Amino acid sequence: MEKKLAVKIQYPGIAESISSDLALVKPIAIKMFNIKGKDSDKYFKEVENKLIEETDYLNELKQSKAIAEACKHLPNIRFPKYYEEYSSNRIITMDWMTGKHLSEFTEANTDVEKSNKIGQALWDFYMYQIHVIKKVHADPHPGNFLVNNEDQLIALDFGCMKEVPNDFYIPYFELAKKENINDQAFFKTKLYELEIIKESDTPEEKKFFTALFHEMLSLFTQPFHSEVFDFSDGDFFWKDCRTR
Repeated sequence: MEKKLAVKIQYPGIAESISSDLALVKPIAIKMFNIKGKDSDKYFKEVENKLIEETDYLNELKQSKAIAEACKHLPNIRFPKYYEEYSSNRIITMDWMTGKHLSEFTEANTDVEKSNKIGQALWDFYMYQIHVIKKVHADPHPGNFLVNNEDQLIALDFGCMKEVPNDFYIPYFELAKKENINDQAFFKTKLYELEIIKESDTPEEKKFFTALFHEMLSLFTQPFHSEVFDFSDGDFFWKDCRTR
């Protein structure tokens, strides 16, 4: 029986050009984002390593199979089957998956139940990665998700995965608790642990980033404060803007 497959082929020279391209971008990015001293090397090395990792298709194949196996029990999310025998360091072969890109689905869909079903599948997928696997699909743009005719989410492209180490996971999700966000001393301690602020920062920088991240986390952690959360509630996104 004939089977329809998708074959992902890497454009020649991509892997070899990454380091030189980043060297050209680095001075511009340092000025734009005010990245200081030794930190710039650390951040750019992380970016370089992740971009190079994405060009290693054997690694992507391994990661894709692992995430599909680990998450196959989650409701309303599907993954293609991957074929090692037809793959190499520049080629990945998988099942052809039929569906609309997530952006196309959201633009055309008017059925709230379908939206809720897909939204819940996305939430379950990422929460399972973060809290159980401790490794996250780090390229979550809409082109890497399809919605099939059964209104199930299809997840693709696991070339870029980011591990969630305990020295980030523990303090960050301690800050997800409402009582901790509102404890000024505790909150500031965790910002130091996460290296959001550092002893070398100026008093003005410490004040600015403490206030900034308190505002951000007060908003972004709200879904963790109740059993049910409605992301369609306009107050979630706009209430801070209205009070300024």
